[in-house]
Amino acid sequence: MRPLRIDPSLDICFATVVLLVMGLSTPGRAEITSLESGNIDDVLNNAGVALVNFYADWCRFSQMLHPIFEEASNIVREEFPDTKQVVFARVDCDKHSYIAQRYRIGKYPTLKLFRNGMMMKREYRGQRSVTAIADFIRQQQVDPVKEITSLEEVNTLDRSKRNIIGYFAAKASDNYRTYEKVANILRDDCTFLAAFGEVSDSERFSGDNVIHKPVGDSVPDMVYLGSLTNFDLTYAWTQDKCVPLVREITFENGEELTEEGIPFLILFRVKDDTRSLEKFQQEVARQLISEKGSINFLHADCEKFRHPLLHIQKTPADCPVIAIDSFRHMYVFPDFKDISVHGKLKQFVLDLHSGRLHREFHHGPDPTDSTPGQEETGGEVASSPPESSFQKLAPSETRYTILRRDRDEL
Repeated sequence: MRPLRIDPSLDICFATVVLLVMGLSTPGRAEITSLESGNIDDVLNNAGVALVNFYADWCRFSQMLHPIFEEASNIVREEFPDTKQVVFARVDCDKHSYIAQRYRIGKYPTLKLFRNGMMMKREYRGQRSVTAIADFIRQQQVDPVKEITSLEEVNTLDRSKRNIIGYFAAKASDNYRTYEKVANILRDDCTFLAAFGEVSDSERFSGDNVIHKPVGDSVPDMVYLGSLTNFDLTYAWTQDKCVPLVREITFENGEELTEEGIPFLILFRVKDDTRSLEKFQQEVARQLISEKGSINFLHADCEKFRHPLLHIQKTPADCPVIAIDSFRHMYVFPDFKDISVHGKLKQFVLDLHSGRLHREFHHGPDPTDSTPGQEETGGEVASSPPESSFQKLAPSETRYTILRRDRDEL
């Protein structure tokens, strides 16, 4: 007589039933909106906050995240029942690859935050746990605008931060609603404050008013001269003030900057060397403003980033040093003193875009030119730039499935 064999899948089903009875699993409660071409714009544009899970079914990290994401959604929905205030959504990147491309998804799973349809540049990078994700959404619901009750508070602002201050006749106004929307989107980049009614009277000599107090006690205020009912103009002006043209790269934000997918132009400087940073910022603004969006302008602490410097055969004693990291190779700007030579820094960047720096890496300099940093080898000249160092700041493979084909195209 053959022994009775039980289908293993029945054990799984039985275990699921037990969990349901014990209340340890609550499938069916989660309100996760599946996004596709027909609904994505409508869902995201009408959501105050949307957390979107970009996933692939074959990715084991995606599979691990699904139940956590769903349970976090359950908890958040109980606290914020308005379905337009907070939305949890997901995109199957295999079925909707064009959506993944639209949002530059380079790893699975990726959790992107959207506000009123606009994708935030800082994706969710916290712990992949129910508690952490729920806490993250709670933080997004905190009002980013601090109300000023006395103008004396303005004199005690932390001037090491970028401050935006709005003066309004009333909180319940179209002008303030625009300001509040902008503040929600840029809350990670600036400190936002607002004064209302009598408190703001002395600052509203020509109506509602918004000013920017830049970093530094001696730097003059900048006034917004556009219409406060025009969101696009207000956002563009505020973003320009809150997101500096030249940003600092750290080990904390390196992965985030790397994922923007565009090369780095980096000034390596000693921490206290403000003169080289000011000069770099000035020349980037003068020569390279048209390249914004095609290359990231960054500065880095020489001591903290000793390893990339060693990669290009430099030490902190050589700083300030300017280099490009293309995510394939690193190229050194010949001499920092030449930064002020008209067009020289721009040509360095254009040579990257044209492929000249890469071409000379493989074939030596163009016939009519000689490129600094090259060595003569048997009558021929060949450059030898080191491999990229900052690509190592890309996402960890212990947490994501990386799309290698995307990285190879950089």
